[in-house]
Amino acid sequence: MLQDVMDTGESMIKILKSSEADDELRKVREKQQCFFERHLDTKKTITLVLNGVVQCEDEASQKLLDMEGQKSQAERELDSLEQELLQCTARSQNMDSELQFLQRELESLRDSEQELQTLQQEVDDDTTEVIPSAIYVAQLYHKVTKIKWEYDTEPHVLRGVHYGADLATPINIDTSVRSRCSVSDELWNFVSTEW
Repeated sequence: MLQDVMDTGESMIKILKSSEADDELRKVREKQQCFFERHLDTKKTITLVLNGVVQCEDEASQKLLDMEGQKSQAERELDSLEQELLQCTARSQNMDSELQFLQRELESLRDSEQELQTLQQEVDDDTTEVIPSAIYVAQLYHKVTKIKWEYDTEPHVLRGVHYGADLATPINIDTSVRSRCSVSDELWNFVSTEW
């Protein structure tokens, strides 16, 4: 463009030297003015276009930066979710193990309960048979010995009352300080040999 302006200037000098200088000079000035105005319009248009391109590039760059930031954030969230998934999987496996252990324990307790019920049934059956005979034996001893025992004493103390023909005699024997033979002899002394 600068070359065009110089060429135009040289053309103007040639025309000035020629005889039709005034007309040609006016025509050249008009062309030059027109050219200059077109040059300014073109410059403005190019400036606007370049400004638009720069703005588009800035906006695209900003969008790219934003998208990279979002991508980084999404990657961090994904990493966090993967860690959480690993932790949940580990907890799930632990809970599965605990559940299996508890199910085995429950099964063991059910088996124990069944054994206890079986034993209870056996004890109930034995008690049904033994207690009446034990009551019978206790009643027989009472009739023979005429001794009424107290049952709410310490385990090593024999306490009761012997109901003799004329007299009721209290019995209080500490078995921890006497021999079995001595205790037996004392109790047999209460029993009458007269029939």
